[in-house]
Amino acid sequence: MKRRAFIQTGLVAGLGTPVFAALQRERLDEAAGILTRAARDGQIGSAVMCVVQREASFTRSFGKAQSAEAMFLLGSISKPIAVTALMSLFDRGEFKLADPLKKFIPQFAGDNREHVTMQHLLAHVSGLPDQLADNDALRRKHAPLAQFVLHAIRTPLQFAPGSKYQYSSMAILLAARVAEIISGTDILKLVDGAVLRPLKMQHSAQGLGRFKLDDMVACQTERAAPEAGGGDPSAKEWDWNSPYWRKLGAPWGGTHASAPDVARFLTEFLDERGTAVKPATARLMMRNHNPHGLTPRGLGFAFGSSAGSKGCSERTFGHTGSTGTLAWADPATHTICVVLTSLPARAAQPHPRDLAAHAIAASMR
Repeated sequence: MKRRAFIQTGLVAGLGTPVFAALQRERLDEAAGILTRAARDGQIGSAVMCVVQREASFTRSFGKAQSAEAMFLLGSISKPIAVTALMSLFDRGEFKLADPLKKFIPQFAGDNREHVTMQHLLAHVSGLPDQLADNDALRRKHAPLAQFVLHAIRTPLQFAPGSKYQYSSMAILLAARVAEIISGTDILKLVDGAVLRPLKMQHSAQGLGRFKLDDMVACQTERAAPEAGGGDPSAKEWDWNSPYWRKLGAPWGGTHASAPDVARFLTEFLDERGTAVKPATARLMMRNHNPHGLTPRGLGFAFGSSAGSKGCSERTFGHTGSTGTLAWADPATHTICVVLTSLPARAAQPHPRDLAAHAIAASMR
């Protein structure tokens, strides 16, 4: 892999004409200023921003983040990472996108379940809900992932598979369960062996991995999503900061990583390096798989201009996280933007991560 130059202030030279480079520096400084002010004013406890354009990179930490390698709970950016581990098995011919889920989980049958395919799961058109009705109860009793799987298998579909779009964390959970069945290992070990280690994501883990809870940036849970215990003072034993949740490694939201590591992950797809998945599989994951009229989705990735920030192209792919994280890559400008914060996504509108990312997108046009 070619060496990338990370710098703490300004933008490295060589990104175009002097006028263009000056504009980029101004917009990147604007993005950094947004996060600096949010941290100074106490809105954001911790944040790290990483921007990569071809061979140049810019990274900076803010607030209580100890360094650019500070590790955040990614929230739903975990989804494309877990799906990449699954797609490494696709590369080995272990499953096809058209395979019904029932092929791997026979008890997933009845009430249209036999029509749910692997592609339906990965593109969020399966009919499964985002969260289980008894999500809180399961987390309160510190249920293992296997318990979530059993409940997801039994939960009613909310529409005929393929007929509507509905974002679904439980669909990603069952796709990850297929990966476990095929590989004979749990999703935590599979993500580590198939994605994190090959991509040299040394400050990343599915769950806690080899790290300790104290190594991770704490989430600001006061205005977190309800399914994460937001607004519930009795949820301290199962909220985003609890040892239970941090160790669980939920494939829909339990990955920890630094901003530069998330950028390394996106580089695998933007450059089609073929390290974690074959280039053809990377391209497959980065294109729309839903019919016209439904929200466009790649496999695990959000896809299209709405997957990025204002001004990003229709080829943009990425994901956000309810923990306050954002990551996208735009092939049109060969730009990667990662903004990880500790402020829950629903806690501020507009969120500082989005304001910073908009400035970054404007700098690359």
